[in-house]
Amino acid sequence: MKRVVFNQKGGVGKSSIAVNLAAISAARGQRTLVIDLDPQCNSSHYLLGEDYQEITPDIRDFFEQTLTFQLKPNGPEHFIHQTAYDNLSLLPANGELGDLQSKLESKHKIYKLRDALEHLSDQFDQVYIDTPPAFNFFTLSALVAADRCLIPFDCDEFARQALYSLLANVHETREDHNDKLAVEGIVVNQYQPRASLPQRIVDELLADDLPVLSTKISASVKMRESHDDTCPLIHMAPKHKLTQQFVELYEELSH
Repeated sequence: MKRVVFNQKGGVGKSSIAVNLAAISAARGQRTLVIDLDPQCNSSHYLLGEDYQEITPDIRDFFEQTLTFQLKPNGPEHFIHQTAYDNLSLLPANGELGDLQSKLESKHKIYKLRDALEHLSDQFDQVYIDTPPAFNFFTLSALVAADRCLIPFDCDEFARQALYSLLANVHETREDHNDKLAVEGIVVNQYQPRASLPQRIVDELLADDLPVLSTKISASVKMRESHDDTCPLIHMAPKHKLTQQFVELYEELSH
């Protein structure tokens, strides 16, 4: 399964969701790969700590190679690194990835990530792709390469309005590039069940027949602690309520 975690709005928890679901997958014995396409490098930092800046080759090197002719180019496995966790690998981000965007677009390299994942299909059971908060070349590459699109959503009115534009972009990508792509669901993140606004917005999404997943991820300081410790929740606090919500989300997506 190749799953892209995508939202054009920043701060909705894309990296937190991608990394924690991937960590649960790996902990359950699935050979799991995280691909970090976001120049903010949050998933890479989450899994590797401050050392992520020293790890090479990375996603920029992968895309840069596609722009140059080589008799014996490195295969995609060359750019993948094992993390400290069993079964969990990472293709790390690079803060200067955006510098390549115009060159990649002009050379029509939109299918290179898809081709790489097809090459790796017998090496990984699960792939989670973290994306930048924009609909650009790298996000489109991820949508072209993926089977499923998971959409993090924080409960405010601006996010609700942006959601319809996002869904239109996913639909257009499916029509033009990847007819296997499906919206797997909307993950309500940083949810406050006792507040009236989040529940009202969720009700409106359901009334519009949007695929809101049953499992909701609560707002919790434990997530920030997990980021600070650069340790996914399943390893840092396996019995915590927030961790169990991620486990429930993983199981809901697995059914």
